[in-house]
Amino acid sequence: MSITVQDMRQGPEGYAWSRFGQPEYTDWLDESLSWKQDCYIGDWSFLWQHRFTGPDALRLIADYTVNDFSTFEIGQSKHAIHTNKDGKVIHEGVLTRFGDEDFMVHGRGGYWLSFNLERGDYNAQVERDDWFMFQVSGPKAIAVLNELTNAEALLDAKYMYAVPVTIAGHDVYALRQGMAGEPGFELQGPKEFSDEVYQAVLEAGRPHGIRKMGGRIAMINHLEAAYPTIASDYIPAIFDDDMTDYMAFFLSSMPSFAQPAYIAGSFDGQQPSDYYRSPIELGWSKVVTTRRSDYLGAEALAAEKANPRRVLRTLEWNADDVADVQNSLLQEGEHYDYMEMPRDQRGYMWTDRVEIGGRLVGTATSRGYSYFFRKMLSLATIDVDHAEIGTEVDVIWGAPGHRQKTIRAVVKPAPYKTDRSRGNLHEALMASATSATAEPAATF
Repeated sequence: MSITVQDMRQGPEGYAWSRFGQPEYTDWLDESLSWKQDCYIGDWSFLWQHRFTGPDALRLIADYTVNDFSTFEIGQSKHAIHTNKDGKVIHEGVLTRFGDEDFMVHGRGGYWLSFNLERGDYNAQVERDDWFMFQVSGPKAIAVLNELTNAEALLDAKYMYAVPVTIAGHDVYALRQGMAGEPGFELQGPKEFSDEVYQAVLEAGRPHGIRKMGGRIAMINHLEAAYPTIASDYIPAIFDDDMTDYMAFFLSSMPSFAQPAYIAGSFDGQQPSDYYRSPIELGWSKVVTTRRSDYLGAEALAAEKANPRRVLRTLEWNADDVADVQNSLLQEGEHYDYMEMPRDQRGYMWTDRVEIGGRLVGTATSRGYSYFFRKMLSLATIDVDHAEIGTEVDVIWGAPGHRQKTIRAVVKPAPYKTDRSRGNLHEALMASATSATAEPAATF
């Protein structure tokens, strides 16, 4: 099946960014403060899950994953990244080792591994699982979970390790992670008792100001903490001729009305590969191993890691220029393209040109409004020569052929929000008893 860039610009009828449940529960302004001041619960159960078992399960994973597996303990999780032969990201997600020959893949990567399992010589098996995945993060999240589970293993959990706990009488796993840049865990377990676990967390969290995370604000979480996301910051590298069979395999798992990517914005790519990104460009260089060269894309990634061309940064957009875009809707004549608040909800990779002196130096994605910082921000894959913090750039707002606005922007660090996710949890628990607001507006 051949899909062109023009096909991607035609979004599906009625499509909305609603994977995270309701668009709002309180309102998106309030919900956006939850991971800085109190805590939230977010539902990522929509992610696909595949369980790989057997003597060759790890060999299969290693053949198609950029990570280092020289150490991989039972209970440990890794941010698993899968690339094509050119080192561009196909899929990525979380990989957890539950036993010597037992691995769970959360995310689209399970399909890529399943595809290669069918066609390779591996003594391994795969089956689909249906687990719930509830993120509980924020300055007070550890207090909520500590009261709920009363498990010493929780406070002693190492970063990116899953520990067994009991919630609402059910044995579940708590994976320590930091998608919000704050202390947090992802609760995982079989779907049949998900409602009981969810309600138990809400009940325990009420005294601590817990909020449900709605779909309108979920990706602002990723923007502030610099977690690039498939379909928002890159499209999967599966549109090339050598990926035709996999494209058909993958599309068979998706709803009939959907396709793997939709694009918008001022960047006028001429082919799908213009929207591919490598792990290096997305800020995941540390994940890419050069200790071995036997995985798909290893040669290209080793060369890029040694001499990167582009890196990930945050852009802080000029408030007056953003206001001019919004105000155009209240004026006569042609207005600028609508800049939705807090961000586009339709699931596009909204990709805008980043320029200096009219010359392309990168692209901006994940544009969104941070109520906490009172800033319009975006992530940006930008040329190394122009990536120094404080560099002034221009972002072009408006689709090709539409009225366009040059928006001034300044290069800032990625992540934009200070990362507090990896600290001592015993200290975090004590701090949560007296915490109020996490931090004032950013000053860099």
